[in-house]
Amino acid sequence: MRTTKNTVLASALATLLGMSGAVSPVVAGAGAVGESALRETSDDGDEWLSYGRTLAEQRFSPLEQINETTVSNLGLAWSIDLDNSRGLEATPLYHDGVLYTSLSWSRVMAVDAESGRILWSFDPEVDRSKGRHACCDAVNRGVALWGNKVYVGTLDGRLIALDAENGKAVWSQQTTDNSKPYTITAAPRIVKGMVMIGNGGADLGVRGYFSAYDAETGEMRWRFYTVPADPSQPVEHPELAEAAKTWSEKTDWSLGGGGTAWDAMAYDPQLDLMYVGTGNGSPWNREIRSPGGGDNLFLSSILAIRPDTGRLAWHYQVNPGDTWDFTATQQITLAELEIDGKPRKVLMQAPKNGFFYVLDRQTGELISAEKFGKVTWAERIDMQTGRPVEVPGARYEMEAVTMWPSPFGAHNWHPMSYSPLTGLVYIPYQEVPGIYSNEGKSFVAKHGFNTGSGSSEITELPRDFTSGALVAWDPVRQKAAWRVEYPHHWNGGTLATAGNLVFQGTAAGHFKAFSADAGKELWSFDAQTGVIAGPMTYRHDGEQYVALMAGWGGSAALFGGDAVVATGVRNVSRMLVFKLDGTASLPTLGAPPQSDRTPQPVVVADKELKAGSDLYAAYCAVCHGTGVVGGGVLPDLRYSSDAVRQAWNAIVLDGAYRSKGMAAFGDSLSEEQAQQILDYVRQREYQTWTEAMKTKADQD
Repeated sequence: MRTTKNTVLASALATLLGMSGAVSPVVAGAGAVGESALRETSDDGDEWLSYGRTLAEQRFSPLEQINETTVSNLGLAWSIDLDNSRGLEATPLYHDGVLYTSLSWSRVMAVDAESGRILWSFDPEVDRSKGRHACCDAVNRGVALWGNKVYVGTLDGRLIALDAENGKAVWSQQTTDNSKPYTITAAPRIVKGMVMIGNGGADLGVRGYFSAYDAETGEMRWRFYTVPADPSQPVEHPELAEAAKTWSEKTDWSLGGGGTAWDAMAYDPQLDLMYVGTGNGSPWNREIRSPGGGDNLFLSSILAIRPDTGRLAWHYQVNPGDTWDFTATQQITLAELEIDGKPRKVLMQAPKNGFFYVLDRQTGELISAEKFGKVTWAERIDMQTGRPVEVPGARYEMEAVTMWPSPFGAHNWHPMSYSPLTGLVYIPYQEVPGIYSNEGKSFVAKHGFNTGSGSSEITELPRDFTSGALVAWDPVRQKAAWRVEYPHHWNGGTLATAGNLVFQGTAAGHFKAFSADAGKELWSFDAQTGVIAGPMTYRHDGEQYVALMAGWGGSAALFGGDAVVATGVRNVSRMLVFKLDGTASLPTLGAPPQSDRTPQPVVVADKELKAGSDLYAAYCAVCHGTGVVGGGVLPDLRYSSDAVRQAWNAIVLDGAYRSKGMAAFGDSLSEEQAQQILDYVRQREYQTWTEAMKTKADQD
């Protein structure tokens, strides 16, 4: 624990080591956040009151003290080293001199926005074994503010309201069935005095929904299920009766259905419509999920909801019958564009599938949809039907296919931003191929990752096959205005400002500023860790600051592979805050630990190694890296200690490391299977070592 302000070192240390109680009992001057404050912040950039700054989710700030001329003088004002070893995805909020943000495992802290002094912290004490159900790291994307409360969704499915003055819990609601693999990683949104929250878990087999809770009392107002349930059960709301017609009569409802609303939400107060993006099916492969076909509403869809009642106004399905994990949970942004000479109130989204959508947000009419990157699974979007024109074989019914994008998406959760001054959308684009094969009748549901698309066959992710870019997209002309190439995927979210700037952190550990109109790099800062979160900006006592949560993690970092190793970063979790003429600096990083063990060849039958490889892919790869190649967040098992190897069954089957987030898998794996995984890990260690020795010999 370290801050650049010596006077707050002791307070910060006590807070973050415990993360459970208040250090400062009162946040001075914290006023209530309500409808008027949200309206005022639309034009006044002093405060950042919601995840996307406003409920239109543009992530554009009218502040311009830091601009294309002055940004070269931007420096670190202060930083906080955090007791946090998993990814940081939150966008901090700012109100009345205080920054509110979340860390991994759903922890929350309030920080003095000028000095970096930690005012209070809160730990919901999530059972770390719940990390088994977090497909994409034990992350949290932020909090919400309303009245005098701070709201957070927790990894174990709770929605908690905290007192903004001291961080004490006011009320808590369990929003999910914790016997099932539901999780919450999204920032809540507040609409008309209600807290809106969804959940994740479709990859592990749940039924999606999102809910509205009274912000004052915590009482649930309504719930919208995104997919039907077993027809023998009561229908919760009328939309599901129509949705059921788009599912097969042979659907195995025990697989959950999916459709989780795990991130995207926006709100238009004039139309009084809330927009929600929904996710993939459970499992991904429709042939298994819904044999015989069907569009499978409301998977991979944008839903327009009337917030007072929770009823559906309209929907648009981005991927009918999705079978690739092409979610529509990516950011939804509201704007007014001039199209064909007329102003249109539109909704924009750049979802995983690689097409940029512009919809009329009142009616759901598709205005345009074009590829914003490499897309090979579909030729185009049919403007008459709104459906993609898929290429033959894209659904991999008969043979395996390699196509773009992959389940990582052409754009994932990383926030994009829109500048009404340039008319451009700034997208964190990534180019990663996907390999799909049909498990078909060989599919067996397991207490792990369930895709039905041959994910167990993926044992490597070479660096030569992945890349990223910052794409400035013109949503009217539906083409790129400019583009900055990156050698790596999984780069961070963006922020646009009236200073003609776009800020973005990178997977390689840099925080950069570009000119918003032309894409010229104007400033860069070495963050010492991969950056995935979206930055924000605020004005305090007349001075503009830029704040960022920096900490490598998330699904791509955990999934690892050679492409992630190539970034050269590891998790170093910090809160970074910048201002003009800032003079603080970061400490020098120590070298990562190295293994000095000489690996030995593994003498077991090939079929045993193949079994270990398949089991590793199903249960381990999502956290410890494909092909046992870690991505700088969790331990790379090739280099696990002798002590870990000796306690393998106690860790893997019995949960000896449960407190560290390593759950027990004794309910899913036998001792023989655990040994098969260990043999595969040891074989991969030996392969890596022999390859390194050969390279060294060649160089010598």
